[in-house]
Amino acid sequence: MALTYRCLIIDDESPAHKALASHISKFDDLEHSGSAFSGMEAVKMLNENHYDIIFLDINMPVISGVELMELQPKRPLTIVTTAYSDFALSAYQNDAIDYLLKPISFEKFSKAIEKAKIYFSGNTAKKEITTNAKTLSHRLNGQITETLLTDIIYIESLGNYMKLYSIKLKSPIIIYGSLSSISAEIDSTNFVQVHRSFIVNVTKITSITFKSLTMFNGEIVPVGRKYQILLDNLIMR
Repeated sequence: MALTYRCLIIDDESPAHKALASHISKFDDLEHSGSAFSGMEAVKMLNENHYDIIFLDINMPVISGVELMELQPKRPLTIVTTAYSDFALSAYQNDAIDYLLKPISFEKFSKAIEKAKIYFSGNTAKKEITTNAKTLSHRLNGQITETLLTDIIYIESLGNYMKLYSIKLKSPIIIYGSLSSISAEIDSTNFVQVHRSFIVNVTKITSITFKSLTMFNGEIVPVGRKYQILLDNLIMR
């Protein structure tokens, strides 16, 4: 049975949806599986459904395309589709596979799809941090150590390093890596990024205010404005 790639179009303009849907329909192995007309609608759909490729507009109200990429590091393969050339660097920094300027010709669309297929069939780079269903494996003091995901309270970014807080430790440990790399690996059911510098275990939240969380260990974690919707969606599940 041939592999079919499920596609989600995210754009606040109907003509863009029609143009992309038309391009998608010309590929036997692409399936137009959803349409979102705002960043907020897209976040909800991405949390509730499986997609292989998203076609993402940049200039959208409330949550822009760049903000959505930052909010959803563990997202489907992303092809940016926009009328603006200014955000290409931000898109590629957030791991977009291609950046297409509107109006998008079928030729450019086809080349982007070829890149996507090469990505799907290629090898992934070796990671310092790995996870399975229950543990986070990381390097500490030259040794590979495993921490139970259920023991993690929250993780704080320190540039190229992270500070990991655990219920089993009196003080946090420092591990190498970035929030973007780890958020793509850990279970999104219980972990959510609530600030550009913090990922929290929602089961370890003891109280919530509009701008902050109180965690199991008594520490206060700030909540960024653009991350509030992710926290709301997770808590409402």
